[in-house]
Amino acid sequence: MKLTILGYYGGYPDHGVGTSAYLVESGDYRLLMDCGSGALLALEQVCPPEQLDGVLLTHYHHDHAADVGVLQYYYQLHQDDQKTLPLPIYGHTKDPLNFAALTFGGFTRGVGYTADTTLHLGPLELTFLETEHPVPAFAVRIRETTTGKVLVNTSDTRAFPALAPFAQGADLLMADTNFLAAHPAPLWHLTATQAGELAQAAGAKALLLTHLPQQVALPKLLAEAQAAAGAVPTSLASTKKVIHI
Repeated sequence: MKLTILGYYGGYPDHGVGTSAYLVESGDYRLLMDCGSGALLALEQVCPPEQLDGVLLTHYHHDHAADVGVLQYYYQLHQDDQKTLPLPIYGHTKDPLNFAALTFGGFTRGVGYTADTTLHLGPLELTFLETEHPVPAFAVRIRETTTGKVLVNTSDTRAFPALAPFAQGADLLMADTNFLAAHPAPLWHLTATQAGELAQAAGAKALLLTHLPQQVALPKLLAEAQAAAGAVPTSLASTKKVIHI
């Protein structure tokens, strides 16, 4: 399984880098996980967008879904080249209005999931955990059936007890790390210390800090997370960084 980071900021793009968007590949299967601002431009630098097999949205905040509309237009204008027609866009069904918008003519098709859903997408098996965020959002656990490797993305969330069991044994844990440890409440994202503690509690083999803040010194964010993670290797997401899991 290969992860390519297309965008990693929370909230808004900055310094030429977009918000949450990640390409997950296993064999010739390609899944775009979240489709934030700048995702389409970044994806075009990695592979033709019409070669996607699916898109997964963890929730409908704009920094995770802003480029869905332009991706739909792209598919309308490249329909003869599409690998999959219509392109399935997997989104939760707790927001009927935003879920309905995932279906666009015959070009994209919304496919719903809930916390009880297991999706089998090519060589990938996906399960979900609803997180604690101001809007419905879901962490996702992706298991590559051919190797047993596991990628877990917390999506947007504050710390809560069910996260560690859900992420147990992950080969790579992607943690929403938007705050330094001293950030005042309310916390709707993990602090760096909480991300590190989560990785250690889950027995993750590696921790990747995602959904990064624009106005915080990232080396300090990394240092706080690594101190809490102990022996779990910890790194910052960076644009077009490729991780083989």
